[in-house]
Amino acid sequence: MEKKTFNISNISCGHCTSAIENELSELPGVSGVRGDIESKSVTVEWEAPATLDQILATLKEINYPPAA
Repeated sequence: MEKKTFNISNISCGHCTSAIENELSELPGVSGVRGDIESKSVTVEWEAPATLDQILATLKEINYPPAA
């Protein structure tokens, strides 16, 4: 199981974290997604077939790219 916290600067409200949680939760292999408005971060837990590249691509696709 992999786990990573992503800093996402354009999180501004609960809708943002809900959108991210919903989109990432739909990826096969993602077992947990928790967004935090105050820290502007999202913690994701996953295992195969999900990959880090797939998670990053999804975040970029829904306009919440993580900070470099």
